[in-house]
Amino acid sequence: MRTGFALAILMLSGLAATQVAAAPVAELKLVSEHPVDGMRGGNLSGLALCGKELWTVSDRDDDQIYRLDTRAAVWKAEKYGIVVPPVPESGLPWGLRSRTKAASFIRGGDLDFEGISCDAEGNRYIVSEAHAAVLRVPFSGEQGDTEWLKIAPGMVREARASGMLLHFNALFEGLAISPDGNQIWLAAERERRGLISIKRGQSVWDCEGACVLLSEAGKDVQPAKFTNAKAVSKDFADLALFNGKLFTLERNAFQICRRDPATAKVELCWSFADETLAPERRYAQPYGLAEALLIDAEGAWLGIDNNFGPRADGEKRPMVYRFAAPAGGWSARP
Repeated sequence: MRTGFALAILMLSGLAATQVAAAPVAELKLVSEHPVDGMRGGNLSGLALCGKELWTVSDRDDDQIYRLDTRAAVWKAEKYGIVVPPVPESGLPWGLRSRTKAASFIRGGDLDFEGISCDAEGNRYIVSEAHAAVLRVPFSGEQGDTEWLKIAPGMVREARASGMLLHFNALFEGLAISPDGNQIWLAAERERRGLISIKRGQSVWDCEGACVLLSEAGKDVQPAKFTNAKAVSKDFADLALFNGKLFTLERNAFQICRRDPATAKVELCWSFADETLAPERRYAQPYGLAEALLIDAEGAWLGIDNNFGPRADGEKRPMVYRFAAPAGGWSARP
């Protein structure tokens, strides 16, 4: 009798957990959309707000980043040349680095810039997926003042020991930096995806305790509106920091999730599937294409890396979508 009662309780608990897990997340509402002109390599791969200016990067351009002129509906990307010093050793194995180097001859972009973030002083930090490294572009100074951060090699070792950074083209896909410029969060893309935190020390950036906040395998089912929807690897495409919370861009799930910056625990998620999968905005590509995320009090900026492929309406330029903040704001309780 007791065993049967306990089993019933467990079954009900499991059902409740399933129902909670399956509960739909709120849909964000689209406010505007902006094609971006002037990116030599296309492939918009990150967004950052530095003061009052929006900046972006392309994963095909090693020698320039872009300031965005947002005064018209069609945005203009204004190039900002950078001189990049030799990349330091990060601890990635030779086989992985050689595959990345070979790919760069075909697609362009040896550094594979995949994310950009700014501190309160306006210094820009750019993550190189190919080299698992972070480039600092100072707010002021000469172009040659750019520098690679000195990151303790234990960071890459710990990430790989946790199952991340093992596969070609599945390394660091985004970063966020604290306003004071003393802490960086890095997002490992997929197979396994994860989040890492490092802090600035006297001579190097290192982990304070464990480097890895999250290492996660598994699959997400693409939204029902997605053409030929299927289960695909969970991934992170970018990070943003706002009001002390970390926001992850989860490309294949078509959602943005708010997380605790110390534990990476999910607190709440919002979907952008309905708007970006409207018939005229669909792309004939098998995966989600959102690659850039920026959060502010009024809403979210979401950048699309379309790999030069057209939308259903024929638009081929990179796109940035503006979404309104959710009801109750980004700090709403679950």
